[in-house]
Parts: sequence; structure tokens; C-alpha cells
Amino acid sequence: MVLVLLAAGAYWAASELLPSREHAVPEWKGKFEKPIFVAGEVMDLPALDNGEGLKLPFSVIQSEVDPHVRYEEESKSVILTTQRKLVWMKADDMKGKINNKPVQLLFAPVEEEGELYLPAYLLKELYGIEVHEDAASGAVLLYRAGETIQMAHVQTSSRSKDATVAMRQDSSIHAPILAEMKPGEKLRILDEADDWYYAQLDNGYAGYVKKKNVALDSLMTIPPLEQQEVPPAKQKWQSKVVNLTWEAVYNVAPKPSSIGELPGVNVVSPTWFSLVDGQGNVKSKADRAYVKWAHERGMQVWGLFSNSFEPEITSESLSTFDRRMTTIVQMLHYAKLYDLDGINIDYENVHTKDGANLTQFMRELWPLAQEQGLVLSIDVTPKSNSEMWSAFLDRRALAEVSDYLIVMAYDEHWAASPVAGSVASLPWSRSSMTRIIEEDDVPPSKLIMGIPLYTRVWTETEEDGKTKVKSKAIGMKKAQEIIKEKSLKPKLSEKTGQNYVEYRENGALHRIWLEDKESLARRVEMAKSLQLGGIATWNRSFASSEAWDVLSKIAE
Repeated sequence: MVLVLLAAGAYWAASELLPSREHAVPEWKGKFEKPIFVAGEVMDLPALDNGEGLKLPFSVIQSEVDPHVRYEEESKSVILTTQRKLVWMKADDMKGKINNKPVQLLFAPVEEEGELYLPAYLLKELYGIEVHEDAASGAVLLYRAGETIQMAHVQTSSRSKDATVAMRQDSSIHAPILAEMKPGEKLRILDEADDWYYAQLDNGYAGYVKKKNVALDSLMTIPPLEQQEVPPAKQKWQSKVVNLTWEAVYNVAPKPSSIGELPGVNVVSPTWFSLVDGQGNVKSKADRAYVKWAHERGMQVWGLFSNSFEPEITSESLSTFDRRMTTIVQMLHYAKLYDLDGINIDYENVHTKDGANLTQFMRELWPLAQEQGLVLSIDVTPKSNSEMWSAFLDRRALAEVSDYLIVMAYDEHWAASPVAGSVASLPWSRSSMTRIIEEDDVPPSKLIMGIPLYTRVWTETEEDGKTKVKSKAIGMKKAQEIIKEKSLKPKLSEKTGQNYVEYRENGALHRIWLEDKESLARRVEMAKSLQLGGIATWNRSFASSEAWDVLSKIAE
């Protein structure tokens, strides 16, 4: 009996007190010749080749480095974008383009077993990543720009200089051993738990090491991507707010001599450019005389480019890199030809399914516009569930690839609205801005608030016991003429923050929520209180002469 108890005690001591000597092999061992590790985790696909010819899987770059890398399978086009670079490549082709200029690649992207592999040397230049290749194991350790790693080395408290230290599968002395490490071996510390470090060796092995067997060394920081210089056109706006007005250009361009002075306005945006077909071609109504007039008055000109509000040609023109580049190249050409200072993108009436392609269009235009020194803005609607007018817009992503989002904070009640109401009540306008700031994390300084210089005369009639509503848009001057003609007395509507009038005529009730100097002053104060990047008014021809003086207060 005593012998049995002694044997049981010895077994317990061996199993509970003594460290395990069982060895284990990582699951990835033998699966890949060149396994890739990011933050100690092995990726699902390996690298190809080595040294300067090293290639990394597209899916790994997409998941770990840049979620916006794009592959268009039909044309085998690979598209990579950063703030200053647009890179285009094709599978198995040594010819590529950087910022639309031809380049000869050192190594081409290749396809293998259904996966696309990209040349690592180009990814290093573009994203600032670093890789460590281990010749013995084939392991590739991938690090992102700006990443900081705690370096360390193995030390032993044993009297024997040759004593090894165990790296284990788990933070327990009873866990199997992954590696027997010699004193001095380099480690990268990934995490810690109680008395253990979770660390990785050069060969890719990652596991737990007792803290007492590790000496911490210096931090290794992968150099962050260099901050790019701000283009001169953008520098102008870093110390001031934007006061933009759109110039609606229809069949006949306005004569600059007929416009008069626009005190306080520092940007004009004429609606000169429009999409004409699914191939991405652009129609121009630009006028050199207008640009000359604006520049002589110290105003920048941001030419507006619209999709003509045609959803089908928009869908076609955004569907491929070549078609998007057709549009981009033509717009950049017009910007240079007419000495524009910026481009204002206005895509409306767009299928939700095309939203990602619109964002990609902006992502590809962004570095080329920066290179040309252009200020790039895009018009967005307030957030709503409307498929064709709001749901397609990824405001968070668009803010990352433009200088400004111009929020068209009007048409709360639109032309065909079933009920009469304000074009843009003050609470609704504020909510339109704050939702984008709070829900999409867009910095207020990147937002410009759109302000209407028009209102609507709503006409309500009774038919078969139901109220029938129709409306007509009028400018500020016309609204004041109606007030004078009808001897009306505006009253402040607390609900909208605007003056309101109504009158009866020919059996119908006419209602107007006024846009006047009082409402404009409140909008300017709103933009200032939210610390926005500025204001934009639609459109110049709707304004009364007193409007400009009120709007100029945005700069105070």
C-alpha cells in the first residue's frame, strides 16, 4: 500500500510540478514554404519567391495593409492608391503606370492557383511596409509603416551557458514546447500574460516564454510614411474658411460684367462640366473670361463636374478603371486648360450598387488632383434612406479622398414634396451637419455647409376633401417682391428658425418659409459654432444684394 501511495505521489509530482518535455510543431509548419506572419498570426496564404523578387498575396495586402486595393478581373487590372500615388498594373505584365505615367516594373504581378501576387518592392515604396525573411524557415514577417515592436533576447538563469529556454504553446509549464531557444536569440514581444511573454522568433515560431528568461531591448519602429506637402492651392484655405457660391450655367454663360461684386466670396463654382456617355467622356461649357474675372477679384474657381444626374451612364462610366480614367484625364486637362484652382464633383441620382465605384473614382482622382495642385471637393446630401440621392454615398470614405465634403443642406421639402414646408429649417440643417460629424467621423473642418438662396412658394388647394400641394422655386429678391406686393408681415417661425408668410389668392393658400438676411445670419452663426470649413450657396443668381454682406460674416 505504501508503495502504491509513493508511486501515485511521484506521478502527481511529475505531472503537476515538473515542466512538460513534450514537443509540438506549429500547425503551419510544412504547410507553406514561405508562411507570412502579421502580429504573430500566420496568414492563410504564403509568399512567393524571395529577396527583391518577393511577392505577397493580394488578399493579405487587402486585409492587413490597405483595404482599398482593387483587382478588376475582366481586365486583370490591379489598382493601388495613396494620397499622392495612383498605381495601375496588370497580371503578368511588366508595364504599369504611376500617376498615369508609364513605368517599367522590376517584377510583374502574377497569378498562381487562383490568387494574385503583388511585387513586394513596390508595396514597400507605396505603403512603407517592411518584411523580414528568414532563410532557414522561409518565414516572412510583415510589418506596417509606423508599427512599433518591442525587441528582446533570450537569457537564462542557469549556470550553464548552453542551457536552452523553452517557448511553449500556452502560458503554462505543462504546455508542449515549440522551440528550445539558446541564450541571445532575438525575440519580438507581441503580448504578455502574468509571468509570461507572448513572443516571436525570426523563424516565425510564436509562443510563450517565462519573463524571467527574457531581457527587453530597444523598441523598433518601422518608419511612418512621410507626410506629404500640402499643395499650394490647399494651403490658401488652411487659415481661412471657404465662402463659395455656385454659378448655375445653363444654355448661355453669364457675362462676368453683369454679375457685379460678391463681397466675401472667395470661391466660385460654375456648373461647366458634365458626363455625356457611359465611356466616361466629359462635355465642357467652360469660359476663360469668367476665370479671368474671378481671379482678378481674388476668387478661386472650382469647376463643377456632374454626372448629368443620369444613373445608367453613371453606372457604365464608373464600372472600369479605363472608363474612370477617361473622365479623370479629361477633367484634369480642362482644369489645366482653363487655369482652374479646383474641381467640385456633383454626382446625384446614382444607384446604390454604384456607390463603391464612385468612391473608387474619387480615390483615383485624389492623388492626380493633388499632383496638379487642385482643391478637390464632392457634394453630398444629408443622410437619409433615399437610394438614389443619399444611400450610395460613403461619406466617411469620401472625406478621406477629398479636401472637402460640401453638404447640400437644403431640399428638406423638395419640389414634389407631398406636404408644404421649409426648404431647409435651421434645426434640420444643423442635424444634417452633426450627423455626418458624429456618425461618419468627418472632421468639421472638412465640411462645408450648403445654404439655399432660394425658397418655394407652396400652393395648397382643397380637392375632394384632400389638400393638394404644388410648389415653385423663387429667389430671395422675388420673395421680397411678393411680400411688398401683398403687404405681408413676416413672422418668425420658432420651429424652423425662419420668417414665414402666407396669403390667400384665387381660393388657394400660399405659404412661404423665407430665406432672408435673418435666416442667412443664423446659418452663418451655425457654421461658425460647428467650426465648419465654410459655406456654399446655391446659387449666385438667386441672391439678393444684401445676402453677400451677411454671408461675408463667415470670415469674422
